[in-house]
Amino acid sequence: MCGIIGYLGKNEKKEILLDGLQELEYRGYDSAGIAIIENKKLKNFKAVGRLKNLREKTKDYLSEGFGVSIGHTRWATHGKPTELNAHPHMGAYSFVVHNGIIENYQELKKELQAQGVNFLSQTDTETIVHLFEKNHDMSNNTWQAFQTTLSKLEGAYATLLITEADEESIYFAKNGSPMLIGFDGEDIYFASSDTPIIGKATEVYYLEDGEFGYAKDGKIYLFDANGEKAFSTQALATDKAMAQKDGYRFFMEKEIYEQGQVMNDTMMGRVLDDKIDLEELDLNLFENITNIKICACGTSYHSALSASYLFERISKIPCQIEIASEFRYKEPLLREDTLFITISQSGETADTLEALKMAKRAGLKSLSICNVDNSSIVRESDASILTRAGIEKGVASTKAFATQTMVLWMLAIYVAQAKKTISSELLEQELQAMRETPKALIVNDKLHAKMTRLSKRYLHGHGFFFIGRDIFYPLALEGALKLKEISYLHAEGYPSGEMKHGPIALADAELFTIALMPKSLHYEKIKSNVEELCARDVTLLAISPEPFELADDYVQTTYNSHPMLEFFEMMVITQLLALEISVRLGNDVDMPRNLAKSVTVE
Repeated sequence: MCGIIGYLGKNEKKEILLDGLQELEYRGYDSAGIAIIENKKLKNFKAVGRLKNLREKTKDYLSEGFGVSIGHTRWATHGKPTELNAHPHMGAYSFVVHNGIIENYQELKKELQAQGVNFLSQTDTETIVHLFEKNHDMSNNTWQAFQTTLSKLEGAYATLLITEADEESIYFAKNGSPMLIGFDGEDIYFASSDTPIIGKATEVYYLEDGEFGYAKDGKIYLFDANGEKAFSTQALATDKAMAQKDGYRFFMEKEIYEQGQVMNDTMMGRVLDDKIDLEELDLNLFENITNIKICACGTSYHSALSASYLFERISKIPCQIEIASEFRYKEPLLREDTLFITISQSGETADTLEALKMAKRAGLKSLSICNVDNSSIVRESDASILTRAGIEKGVASTKAFATQTMVLWMLAIYVAQAKKTISSELLEQELQAMRETPKALIVNDKLHAKMTRLSKRYLHGHGFFFIGRDIFYPLALEGALKLKEISYLHAEGYPSGEMKHGPIALADAELFTIALMPKSLHYEKIKSNVEELCARDVTLLAISPEPFELADDYVQTTYNSHPMLEFFEMMVITQLLALEISVRLGNDVDMPRNLAKSVTVE
């Protein structure tokens, strides 16, 4: 969830760290800090809140000559957002940064306190640095002390440690949280994703779980449970353009507008004239598969729910959807005839990754759908399909959701082709609808202006219902989630047919209802459900190609020939509505409170 940066070399370190943290701030912005050793002395700076506060604190500081340095931007898991709880955490002569959760930190902390160690913070991370120094004081050997420390830790972590006891080295370890090492000559970089080191490093190595080591004299010494190991690097991407706002007010706004283009990228080479071709997959993956189970969290879970309709309708194969954080603890029955699919924007979602590992231990074939190549979930899976959405910086996901849903739609057809459960007529209809999808995602000025005008009417009241049927029920869930995430207004998604089974008790003029009313799927059914709500005096925003006379507000859609075209067009409208309500409320759209982009804790 948090962001890590590290640098060993002769260049000015403060700016390398701050620039790297700027690229990672979307992962956590409760607090930030840096620590540097130069001339054999440790210096550190911390600040609560956004990174600009840390920049202000360090404006008069300049680091010169060779040194080692680490930095961190935090999303709080243990302890409130304070300077004491901010990373890097300090012992008597060492500093550490850490992503993840040390599950046995309470036990370790009590042992250390019993030995006279004083803790300043409420975090699990501080345990690492005190444990290291306790081990070092006994052995007087930094490398041995670091290894002993790692052997005591339980949980998920990516960590960097620097110490005055070995002022020319950075010690590192990865287990369950992402970490990579970048190289540019004798300069060595560490980061929790590639973005902070693009333009600085030229080669990269993605650490695997259980790997650890140290950097010294421009070299990496890498180890795992079997001892020292060789490794090979790969070229690091150089294009950062997708991470910039390009004149938009917010990254989220830019990413909504990008959806038409990235959808083209997602389909390129895959949607052919007469079939779906997923060259990443081997048809052997589907041999003896009679069931599909999809596991995901948050927005990815909503794309999975949408896919469940498509797999059963098109592929004629049973499909169950699991929330990853629940799946892990329900003692699931896993059969080897099940294809286990995981979905994650970052590829580092902790609950989803652990669910994948459970499925692999049970002998299931695995497939991941992800936006980040070389991420943990991609590397752990038997096969993967990349969504090609490009860098998504807005915490509230938009284009990642769109491309995940498209990949799942393509996959449903691909499976149907393999199992010969789709007719040539239906296949042609699906492919034609796919080709039209990028046009359904285009945001025109008239639509955006209308959503801006409408937003002023939806700033009060006691909550929102987003309602839809069939695949539009998951879209209703996603629309409600987007609004909750960035406006902080209460919103719920419901199947429209379920309103009369309880939720309609909340209906009055102060309840805003966003009704997804596609013409191509169950229109008369949802119309009847909406009429029931209107009879209870709700304030209704209808989104439909068909005018609805009872609506207080109405947004007319264009596409009505295929449910998925209507799905994607309505998706854009709900995204814009959430965006404009949040803007009007004065919120930070890209960095909503209490949230961060990549959820690498359980």
